[in-house]
Amino acid sequence: MLTVDLNCDLGESYGIYSIGMDEDVLQYVTSANIACGFHAGDPSTMRKTVSSCIQNKVAIGAHPGFQDLQGFGRRNMHISPKEAYELVLYQIGALNAFVKAEGAKLNHVKPHGALYNMAAKSCSLADAIAKAVFDFDDQLILYGLAGSELIKAGKSIGLPCANEVFADRTYLENGTLTPRNQKNALIKDAEEAKAQVLDMVQHKKVKTITGKEILIQADSVCVHGDSAEALVFVKMLREKLLEEGVHLETLI
Repeated sequence: MLTVDLNCDLGESYGIYSIGMDEDVLQYVTSANIACGFHAGDPSTMRKTVSSCIQNKVAIGAHPGFQDLQGFGRRNMHISPKEAYELVLYQIGALNAFVKAEGAKLNHVKPHGALYNMAAKSCSLADAIAKAVFDFDDQLILYGLAGSELIKAGKSIGLPCANEVFADRTYLENGTLTPRNQKNALIKDAEEAKAQVLDMVQHKKVKTITGKEILIQADSVCVHGDSAEALVFVKMLREKLLEEGVHLETLI
């Protein structure tokens, strides 16, 4: 039986600003990646999202990003491996305080945005992130772009890893995501998203923006929680995957 995790980036509201439809989305996913206060989120949102995950029996993950609230963590920042290590370790610890206070356990770590995409290509950045996760808890699952340097770094240091694929993003021939500032980077059509996910999960392949198909490993499927299509996508994907006989399960 095919098994896959369905995750969403959540907890990205802060202050008076509300982002996403977290409470609704949590009814359909198996894992959540919670913003840790740097690219988005705040202490109140972190605590509320952790509590909601527990109520919905959704696995809790830390979603550390660059300290760039204005750019939502999606702007590249040039930092040293030492800074990356400290940045990630700090944010995991912040979220884990709320997880521990609620009597739950942190399940995984998934870097956010530009940090995630840079670590997919940079060995030194990937190594620093993997070490931060390992030093905090060597049983945490490291989520990274399928086949990326981050996955390689996690496996090399001894972390359990999850090859992540995306329902709402397109791919380049080298297996990386099409940059958001390029045409056709985002998938907004539900049927297109469904077809792409089924290809990745059932056939281990994805069609790139050039039309070429490449191999891909799908341990977990992500939908971005800040997108207008998030709720429609997670509901549709859950229904379709189950209909196709694919078992949805948290990675542990």
